[in-house]
Amino acid sequence: MSVPRRPPALFAAPLLVLALLLTGCSSDGAPAKTPVGAPGPQSDAASVRRASPSPDPTPSPARIPGLGPETLALVPAEARQVFVVTGEEADSHQSDAVLYGREDPAENWQPVLGPWPAHNGMEGWTDHHVAGDLRSPTGVYPLTDAGGRLPDPGALLPYDEHPRFAVDGEGFFGEPLEGSFDYVVAINYNRTAGVSPLDRTRPLGLERGGGIWIHVDHDGPTQGCVSVPEEHMEELLRTLDPAMNPVIVMGDAATLGR
Repeated sequence: MSVPRRPPALFAAPLLVLALLLTGCSSDGAPAKTPVGAPGPQSDAASVRRASPSPDPTPSPARIPGLGPETLALVPAEARQVFVVTGEEADSHQSDAVLYGREDPAENWQPVLGPWPAHNGMEGWTDHHVAGDLRSPTGVYPLTDAGGRLPDPGALLPYDEHPRFAVDGEGFFGEPLEGSFDYVVAINYNRTAGVSPLDRTRPLGLERGGGIWIHVDHDGPTQGCVSVPEEHMEELLRTLDPAMNPVIVMGDAATLGR
């Protein structure tokens, strides 16, 4: 976005609300980051048979491309949909997004939607998001609630249609923000699950920011949210299923690969 226009405080008035929801992309009106290894060569066929390990009867379903063991360990066992948003660099605002799914914990993860181009916070990523840092919080967060200015496109998550999701103004690069919150999915960073994305309850305190959403892309970086093109937002809303306990895994590639 060119020189950013700081949005006014959320919910001060309808227009102020809408402008904050952009800051909502950040922080509640405060100024707003194979297995490899095969047996080595053997001297003859018999030694190959002796040296080769028996097949592991336990599948390895936890592998998701780009996610390392530390990150995978944070994915809840009950999650059967994982929306992976991978930033190019720690300080980059450009990302890629892929939704993975599996019907059963014994199955391997499979790509369901994407890859899609995405944007994240103007200043990249952080593992300690605070209000106004213009970075997206890294981590693994449940996805339980959705909403938007437009009517429900067939979302499986609870959907709050409300005019307060309207927004106007310009982004960091001068791009129009109108329509950015036509569809949103709340990321459960510093929020209470089971309520509208518009709810301002912040369990970690206002200083830790909030209003971090997946929303419609406006062709530029966000204040801390993740954004994808509108047609993909509609696909995502029609696919994320609360019965599958969906989560988002988000961060820069190096962090997620740990």
